[in-house]
Amino acid sequence: MMMRQTVRSQGGPGSRDHGKVPRETWMRILRFVSRQRVTLGIFLALSVVVSVLGVITPVLAGDVVNAITGDGTVRTIVWLASAMAGIAILDAVLALVNRLLSARIGEGLIYDLRTAVYDHVQKMPVAFFSRTRTGALVSRLNTDVVGAQRAVSNTLSGVVSNIVSLVLTVGVMVTISWQVTVLSILLLPIFLVPARLLGGRLANLQREAANYNASMSTRMTERFSAGGAILVKLFGDPATESTEFATRAGRVRDIGVRTAMLQTTFVQALTLVSALALALVYGLGGAQAALGHLEAGAVVTLAMLLTRLYTPLTMLANARMDIMSAVVSFERVFEVLDLKPLIAEAPHPKALPAGPVAVEYRSVRFAYPSAEDVSLASLEDVAVLDRRAGDEVLHGIDFRIEPGHTVALVGSSGAGKSTIASLLPRLYDTSSGSVLLGGVDVRDLSFASLRRTVGMVTQDGHLFHESIRENLLMARPDASEEEVLDAVRRARLEDVVNALPDGIDTVIGERGYRLSGGERQRLTIARLLLASPPVVVLDEATSALDSTNEAAIQAALAEAMDGRTALVIAHRLSTVRNADEILVIEDGRILERGSHGELLALGGRYAELYSTQFASQE
Repeated sequence: MMMRQTVRSQGGPGSRDHGKVPRETWMRILRFVSRQRVTLGIFLALSVVVSVLGVITPVLAGDVVNAITGDGTVRTIVWLASAMAGIAILDAVLALVNRLLSARIGEGLIYDLRTAVYDHVQKMPVAFFSRTRTGALVSRLNTDVVGAQRAVSNTLSGVVSNIVSLVLTVGVMVTISWQVTVLSILLLPIFLVPARLLGGRLANLQREAANYNASMSTRMTERFSAGGAILVKLFGDPATESTEFATRAGRVRDIGVRTAMLQTTFVQALTLVSALALALVYGLGGAQAALGHLEAGAVVTLAMLLTRLYTPLTMLANARMDIMSAVVSFERVFEVLDLKPLIAEAPHPKALPAGPVAVEYRSVRFAYPSAEDVSLASLEDVAVLDRRAGDEVLHGIDFRIEPGHTVALVGSSGAGKSTIASLLPRLYDTSSGSVLLGGVDVRDLSFASLRRTVGMVTQDGHLFHESIRENLLMARPDASEEEVLDAVRRARLEDVVNALPDGIDTVIGERGYRLSGGERQRLTIARLLLASPPVVVLDEATSALDSTNEAAIQAALAEAMDGRTALVIAHRLSTVRNADEILVIEDGRILERGSHGELLALGGRYAELYSTQFASQE
């Protein structure tokens, strides 16, 4: 089934014939390339000089032959040979300089494209990442960006130098023998027609290969992560895993073979025509030389220039195919850059009032966005994105948390508690209504202000494959050593850190898998303690802890929450019992509200949750 989805995703817009590239695509490519315009200008100028030098050498070679067969002196021959050697040395030096400039242009373009995509993706909402295949997204930053770079650093210089070389070569050949030149030019259609026919086919093969490479990258990213590897070992079948990966890899292999054969067949055909034309020059030019109409040196010059004629023709014919393949890469990069972030920063953000911060939800309604609003079909491995928006999951949520107070959310799984919490730091935006911090709508605050104000401990407590120190400093990069160690101590992680081989600088593995579940969760709480925001959101923050660890963490959280506004989600009675207000959430609505005692006395849904879920924790 997975394989059929992958094959199906090759259809649609991504597989259309790109024999004709839209003008807007070319303009966007030029805008990226223009950032290297100074280096590019020098590079192209040197390419022209190299092309001129390439035409001078055959002329000098012909003069040497004429000097040998005629009345030329030794001094003349030596001078001509020295000139050829000087040109060869100059050509080699210029080639090195051009390669340096080419590398700078190419790597500069890679840098510009990668940073543009990376910065843009960082602006995307959580909904985008929840739908997107990670491997497909990484492929855009690696494979496609490098493919786009080749068009500029390699193909562009080749096109300019080959055009100059072609014009100069034809001009010199005409001055020597217009008859031979005309016969050579008559063979041009043999080069141009196949190039035009093959360009579109190779572009489609390139696009198909890129899709399958992204699919392979996704599979490897998922299976090679710690969580994915554990899942495969517990439930997967190695033979099935190998077969599905081999199917994708086999498709890429087959496309590679077809592409290589198309290119090689074309090049060999052009090489054959070039060889036949060379035979024609020697035959026709030799006959004219024997009849006294041409000098022997002129025949040698024509033969050498002929290689200079057909080599640029071959390269220019291939350039079209290379450019079409590179345009595919550019289009795949632009496809990501064209995806508008669903959550944007206010153009003129408002300042958050000084002092303690209150939290308020006013008539909040929310439905998860449709796939079309946040994603791309090619990143989801589907043929067409689902345009249907999600059903409304929050229906008129109203509550207020006074500064320094705590409100706890309880309810059934899927009732909407985590969704309510995710609206506060703008992981999502409301469909209607508003969420306010200190009386200011969160949509009117800058992202930086929002990050400083709201700290969140999520249910999964994600950690990076970095050291404990680096994971903590992400919350506050300017924190001192004493502040970092204090956060570790307050999260009751001091003994754990001291027992590690490199202490706080120990790398904890992907998602922190070198730590236990409780230790990972305490580390995320330490990160919150270091950030020390005025508003905290705890989404099942103690769900991974045993009762001993939970008691210690609750003490640390009580210290961290002292004087701060808190929104807490938990299934543990100890987490919610001392809250200033408890909201019972069911089906996206506030069913009940009050203190622990008041809700028990009410005998409603909270009392039911208490008897089935909390009573055993007394």
